[in-house]
Amino acid sequence: MKDSLVKKILDARIYDLVIETPLNKAAGLSARFSSPIYLKREDLQPVHSFKLRGAYNKLLQLSADTLSKGVIAASAGNHAQGLAMASTHLGVVATIVMPQTTPQIKIDGVRARGGNVVLHGDSFDQAAAHARELSELQGLFYVHPFDDIDVIAGQGTAAVEILKQMPAKVEAIFLPVGGGGLAAGCANWIKFLRPEIKVIAVEPEDAACLRYALEQGTPSTLDKVGLFADGVAVARIGEVTFELLKDTVDEVITCTTDEICAAIKDIFDDTRSIAEPAGALSLAGLKKYAEREGATEGALIAIESGANTNFDRLRYISERTEIGEQREAVFAVTIPEQPGSFAAFCENLGKRAVTEFNYRYNRPDQAVVFVGVQVRAGGEDRAKLNQHLADCQYPVIDLTDNELAKVHTRYMVGGVSQLTNERVFKTRFPERPGALKDFLAALGGDWTITLFHYRNHGAAYGRVLFGLAIDEADIPTLVSRLAQVGFSIEDETANPAFQLFMS
Repeated sequence: MKDSLVKKILDARIYDLVIETPLNKAAGLSARFSSPIYLKREDLQPVHSFKLRGAYNKLLQLSADTLSKGVIAASAGNHAQGLAMASTHLGVVATIVMPQTTPQIKIDGVRARGGNVVLHGDSFDQAAAHARELSELQGLFYVHPFDDIDVIAGQGTAAVEILKQMPAKVEAIFLPVGGGGLAAGCANWIKFLRPEIKVIAVEPEDAACLRYALEQGTPSTLDKVGLFADGVAVARIGEVTFELLKDTVDEVITCTTDEICAAIKDIFDDTRSIAEPAGALSLAGLKKYAEREGATEGALIAIESGANTNFDRLRYISERTEIGEQREAVFAVTIPEQPGSFAAFCENLGKRAVTEFNYRYNRPDQAVVFVGVQVRAGGEDRAKLNQHLADCQYPVIDLTDNELAKVHTRYMVGGVSQLTNERVFKTRFPERPGALKDFLAALGGDWTITLFHYRNHGAAYGRVLFGLAIDEADIPTLVSRLAQVGFSIEDETANPAFQLFMS
């Protein structure tokens, strides 16, 4: 299969629609890491993503009879736009099944490129199942977004361009992984032509399906998948892509949401372009490698794989960037509840800038404050500050890596319930009309809602923190009811971000 893939990559004739994107040196990043760092600008494709390569190449392999019946795919974004544009270019009717939660900008993008949009379900899995049904009923050819050898070959043309554009020494090339189509095509071409180059796959920590498959020895399904980097939010690596990746990838690096946000800012600083989270993923992995390995003579190359992000996501990305670069630390600090204690605390912070300070009177003797402080990047200054506060006799808890604190607590500090039977849970709401109504209907009015906080991040799902006055024995009933309408929950009652500021 690998030999066949190399030949298919060589035979791809896609450049009447696809463009050869530039390989740009990232001057700021190169100076920061004392290494030559380059970005392959797939965000500059006509659909602002590499997906056009694979979709178009697949259509070119189909017979005229097959194309005359039309094609269909399930997608929440980039594959949909790539297939729609490629189909219109060839005069083929394309139907794209998209979840009802798909942001309007992506629905409009598919329609603008000639695709017929069918909205179905709240998740990609539901949309994909419906697309398969329509494929059978209407005789439409199903174009898989990644697990198809011709799609993979089309994506692999990006690597052909990279090695042609960068003939000098290359240390490593970093490839984002969702289903694995881009990574499989590029990795096999790189190892065929330049086996000395390291091929490093990069995944989100909460959607690392390739790493999981390598650990299990076979494609396996993750129990749950984080949705921030929605372009690579895949629970199971492809069967074909896994076979092509398992022996060609030298390493898998995983990155946090904060690290991805920091990489988005780095791309903006160097190129003035705004990558989507999946588009900046490979750079986030490159940065972790560069920090670990130190300066390199050979080039480090990341594929900026896409730029289809919603404008309203930028607020959230900006908020998380400082933590991603480790330039902000978040602490819960207990100080005396007396005049002058706040001034004394700020004095002990020295000349560091306070980025946030949240406080609500609770006890007559002690005050617990939620404080954000600017620190130097790298983590050492954060650790020093933590120790300094402890040495000054302040009880302190570092909340910098606490997801509940960063997503919810910092926006709702103040007031406590003092209920003995309160439990707090987190869930995700699909961004569609009626989601809140479905949630409340499942509760059935059996428990008092004690807390509710919702955050929209411009993605398919919003994050919700909610509290209930509920007895321990009723929790299985709660979980069962919510599961029936598609909501899974996690208990956060013991989280210090809740215990210190809201319990």
